[in-house]
Amino acid sequence: MSNPDQPFVSVITPFLNNSEWLSEAVESVLAQTYTNFELILVNDGSAIETSVLALDYSDRYECIIYTEHNNRKNLGASASRNRGAKLAKGQYLAFLDSDDIWLPAKLEKQISLFQIQPSAEVICEASIFWYSWLDKNMNDETVYLGAPGDRSYLPGQLISFLYPFSLGAPPCPTGVILTKACFERVGGFEEIFRHPYQLYEDQGLLSKLYMEATVYISSQANNMYRKRENSLTSEASNEQNYKMVREFFFDWFNSRYPGIIL
Repeated sequence: MSNPDQPFVSVITPFLNNSEWLSEAVESVLAQTYTNFELILVNDGSAIETSVLALDYSDRYECIIYTEHNNRKNLGASASRNRGAKLAKGQYLAFLDSDDIWLPAKLEKQISLFQIQPSAEVICEASIFWYSWLDKNMNDETVYLGAPGDRSYLPGQLISFLYPFSLGAPPCPTGVILTKACFERVGGFEEIFRHPYQLYEDQGLLSKLYMEATVYISSQANNMYRKRENSLTSEASNEQNYKMVREFFFDWFNSRYPGIIL
């Protein structure tokens, strides 16, 4: 049963418009077989329609919390996730982007893995790249992470597997769950990775976790990552932007971890 006073897991979903997709994301959390969670919806500057939808969910469900930035500003996904984490009551933090969904047993399976792997601070699972939402004739694809799965990695061990990205796929935030204590210890998401550097907004946190935490890589895939041509990721992925953003990331990484070669 969900315990709004002391949830075990805090799910954080930043959103910027796209009310239909936000509804699908929220419903996929409400459909979880594991129910001791809270869902924190962080408004990152949405228009009225989507804001009203999120507020309505928070009014109808005790486990759903609504929050927004001062003056309803658009501060980016990293700042929004950090805002949600500050409000979180759970021992664990899970992230779900507003255009993605979870399969019903996602939280249950990941919490079970923490029980089996008590030394793990972070669990990263594979993702299902979701093409069929747009065209039912397209096949979805399970994308496994670029490191051998179903095992734990000590701090510093994963970085050689997952960087550079050409050697292996990094996890999607939608497939990551970690202890709140670990999130706070490494400093959360790096808010400098916003436009035009948003392509690597996840990698700031992930690289800190690879370097400073014990991470379990799971071959399970209980999340659906919506693939769309006009997404922020797609727009930022053209060759010129990619080079600029990658260099920005390397400069940041080298300043934090001098002497570590990616």
